Amino acid sequence: MGSSSVGSASVEIRHNAAARRFEATIDKLLCRCDYRMHGGTMMLVHTEVPPQLEGRGFASMLVRAAFDHARENGLDVLPVCSFVSAWVRRHPEVEPLLAR
Repeated sequence: MGSSSVGSASVEIRHNAAARRFEATIDKLLCRCDYRMHGGTMMLVHTEVPPQLEGRGFASMLVRAAFDHARENGLDVLPVCSFVSAWVRRHPEVEPLLAR
């Protein structure tokens, strides 16, 4: 997965398989993108970034990490969360990964 750079801060995104989420801790605050598995489909059900961190691209990084994970593991993705649905519309390159 690796880390993405935002401004001067480096953000490490972790796949917490036990909690079924992609997460990052920024300024001691947890940002998360939760999923549920249904066969080979990863349903992205909830994205949460604390209000003081909103608007800095962290949720987008988490969703990108989830799609990268799906691509690397042969999964398809079903956006359930409204943020993820909006993100997908802005990133047509992930269209092939969407569940039909």
